[in-house]
Amino acid sequence: MYPFSHTPFEIKKYCILFLIFSYFSGIGAGFLKEQIFAFSNESTSARPSPVNQNSVTSIPRTISCALPDLTLSSEGNWGGLSFQEEGKTPVGNASIQELASMDAYYAQDTSEKVLYLTFDAGYENGNTSAILDALKKHQVKATFFVVGTYIDSEPELIRQIIKEGHTVGNHTWHHPPDMSHISSIEDFQKELDYVETAYKNVTGKNMTKYYRPPQGKYSEANLQMAKELGYKSFFWSLAYVDWYQDNQPSKEEAFSKLLGRIHPGAIVLLHSTSSTNAEILDELLTRWEEMGYHVQPPLENIISTSSATVQQHT
Repeated sequence: MYPFSHTPFEIKKYCILFLIFSYFSGIGAGFLKEQIFAFSNESTSARPSPVNQNSVTSIPRTISCALPDLTLSSEGNWGGLSFQEEGKTPVGNASIQELASMDAYYAQDTSEKVLYLTFDAGYENGNTSAILDALKKHQVKATFFVVGTYIDSEPELIRQIIKEGHTVGNHTWHHPPDMSHISSIEDFQKELDYVETAYKNVTGKNMTKYYRPPQGKYSEANLQMAKELGYKSFFWSLAYVDWYQDNQPSKEEAFSKLLGRIHPGAIVLLHSTSSTNAEILDELLTRWEEMGYHVQPPLENIISTSSATVQQHT
């Protein structure tokens, strides 16, 4: 007699079944662990901490406004633009029409040689004055997407930007690494409301409701939240790696990208912290003008034309 009255064949069968059960149990446990870990991270790090408006000095003053790798294309990560033909709008993660349905934009659908100039401002390092001088010389108006701490630390610059006819947009208070992780409209709204409050305290005016997701990271839910809050969201169709302070691009590298990839209806993103941008902007605007381009008023025309395009497609 065999132990427990089982034949060798039956013992082998039970062993195999046990191994299969153990394998899939392990996978299930691993998956569950990953989900718990992901939820924990989202709950603690992705959501913005409450901000005391009377004591914002505890928030870091220097915030990186770096874009994601411009060669990378992934869902929810703007920046993986494909420049398929010189002088043509690059292909993004979503079409102009798809984004416009959520009051979001990355370029204007036009053959007219117009462009829209925007700057992301996470902190001040002395380059903004030269940028403003070049804009004034060429009578160009731009949009500055600023984080909340920039308003708090540079109130005079904010007032100067407004006085000279530019627009200040919302780049969130904390510049979170990935806004798409924020699933609650209440938490999403906090990131924008704090900036609006700081702006009104400094200027006495309501902020124009233009929003740029930090690093271009987004979800459709985020864009819908912004729309519900009355915001227009703006990505870009032309940018280059200009945010590394210790590795600034040369003038030649900058012109290669900013002249070679310009196209009708472009939304251009530059960083106001770039010494290269401060150095070249006067000449860059001149060379764009020589190419027949005209810088439109801050993002206003693109909204109306995109809305008309969406209506034509519906």
